[in-house]
Amino acid sequence: MKIFFPFFIFFIAFTGFSQTENNPIVWNSSINKISETEYDVVLKANLLQEWHLYSQYNPEGASQPLEIVIPENKTGYELIGKAIESETVKEFSEIWEKEEIFFKDNATITQRVKITDTSITSITIDVYGQVCKEACIQVEESFSFALDGKKLEKITIVLNFKSKKLTQNLKLDLKNTALLEVKTDNSDTGDSLFNIFLLGFVGGLLALLTPCVFPMIPLTVSFFTKQSQSKRKGILNAILYGVFIVIIYILLSVPFHLIDGLDPNILNTISTNIWLNIFFFVILVFFAFSFFGFYEITLPSSWGNKMDSASNVGGFIGVFFMALTLAIVSFSCTGPILGSLLAGSLGTVGNPAFQLSAGMTGFGLALALPFALFALFPNLLNSLPKSGGWLNTTKVILGFLELAFAFKFLSNSDLVGHWDFLKREIFIGIWILIFLGLALYLLGKIKFPHDSPIKKLSFFRISFGVLVIAFVIYLIPGTFKNPTWSLHSLSGFPPPQFYSIYEQESDCPLGLNCYKDFDEGLNAAKETNKPILLDFTGWACVNCRKMEENVWSNPEIYSILKNDYVLISLYVDDNEKELPASEQFDFVKANGKVKKIKSYGDKWSTFQVLNFKNASQPYYVLMNADLEILNTPQQYTDIETYKNWLEKGLDNFKK
Repeated sequence: MKIFFPFFIFFIAFTGFSQTENNPIVWNSSINKISETEYDVVLKANLLQEWHLYSQYNPEGASQPLEIVIPENKTGYELIGKAIESETVKEFSEIWEKEEIFFKDNATITQRVKITDTSITSITIDVYGQVCKEACIQVEESFSFALDGKKLEKITIVLNFKSKKLTQNLKLDLKNTALLEVKTDNSDTGDSLFNIFLLGFVGGLLALLTPCVFPMIPLTVSFFTKQSQSKRKGILNAILYGVFIVIIYILLSVPFHLIDGLDPNILNTISTNIWLNIFFFVILVFFAFSFFGFYEITLPSSWGNKMDSASNVGGFIGVFFMALTLAIVSFSCTGPILGSLLAGSLGTVGNPAFQLSAGMTGFGLALALPFALFALFPNLLNSLPKSGGWLNTTKVILGFLELAFAFKFLSNSDLVGHWDFLKREIFIGIWILIFLGLALYLLGKIKFPHDSPIKKLSFFRISFGVLVIAFVIYLIPGTFKNPTWSLHSLSGFPPPQFYSIYEQESDCPLGLNCYKDFDEGLNAAKETNKPILLDFTGWACVNCRKMEENVWSNPEIYSILKNDYVLISLYVDDNEKELPASEQFDFVKANGKVKKIKSYGDKWSTFQVLNFKNASQPYYVLMNADLEILNTPQQYTDIETYKNWLEKGLDNFKK
């Protein structure tokens, strides 16, 4: 996972300043003609003593690697491979717990460029990276060259007075910032890769119990064990078949890493987009009705036929195409589950691309295990239940779950758009109807197109039906103004408790008094002489709701938040609520691109990254009214850790 740890600096319009701690790197550049269509751009960097510039090959999850790109508005030429680097140093970093690769003292970087349009007269390349000592400074350089060898003047982005002033206002003069650099232990985060892997694994197990996949297990295992020249080879082929299944599903997540590589926050950004969430809602409803049996979602039959023909090839290639054939022909059952996995990964806080890969790995592993297991122990095939109506029952149950999951995405759109139509109690009411429908189906009161006649209800259907009815009873108090019990086990799925059809004391979590503007909260802290709890949150943030409803609701923590802190909640995904025209401005990002700050979400997400070098939510910072950090930042965690964190902040405030 990429973690960016830069200290943003103001853009300087002059290039001829001396090398200092604020400017630890000085560049020289030149261009050499190799042929009529190829040039070498040579960049030489001199580094101040003890400062490091990180290589293109610095590992992911450590300091930001060097990146050389062509600006988006430039055409007519392309980069040939990665740049050639001069000697680098490898050294283990205790902060990142990785071996980092960097330049020391100086660096020479040679990038070959190919001209594809002979009419162009100049080229420009941008360089992004990071130089670090105790702190880190972002490298953002643009080099332009005339193709006759003359160097062109560097173009500098100039902001108008209003944008400069509002950008300056967004930047805080924080004190005790060393605490911001301390890594927070968030090993218990609810959206850890392991948890996502387990969810994917469960999804794969459910997919096994569908009519498209389950009957394939004995057929495929028998093919390998009987058609191979030896039993050993048959077992090896079956295991290889399982390995290829896992690889195929992991490969499905690769495009999302490429998208994420263009902008590390792009998937988190689109996950809070109103129209994307509506799209997921429509797709999941579409998937649900396919599981109900009203229609089938299949890939073109020609794909399956071509893969099936290719599977006749011998050796590893044939086994791979057999695995690919399974993935294609079973899509009508696995597609809806994979769609839910994709939607769930994009809707979580963290790195969605890696979460999706973890989920796909779990999904593929669950699908692959039976093929390898039964190949090793073929006698177990006799213990498998026979195919029948129970497989269709499993599909219909999954359809109800898809339908319930779909409304989570519609709720995200409603919250971010401030539409106020899918309030908490209405959402829970819809879930009550969905799961009541599932209970009636299990008890034989509702039938779908592919259901077999039920002569006698099985023990499984009755037992599962009773459990679903118990869940419905659990949900019902959630529609009351004063619930008999809270729905803590569902935290993050329904809208927050203050988003209610009933009149609430405030529109803040748990009825607390909070400010949704930083300056207003800061003034309140000065007047009351209380410390600040700065809460970076989001309307569509699942972990934020879990923290509020499971951790903040603890009586001791609730008392501390209510009496001892000034709470400032800034919603970074509030992109539908526009700032007044007088407060809208242009902001130059770290990569040199201009970002239009038009909404409150734009403002607070930029405010978080600019001052705290972090873009995840929930993200909590303790400070006093003099902008002095009181404790290390905190994220998703447990009650005891959060309580101790708040108390330590109070102690530091009193000192």
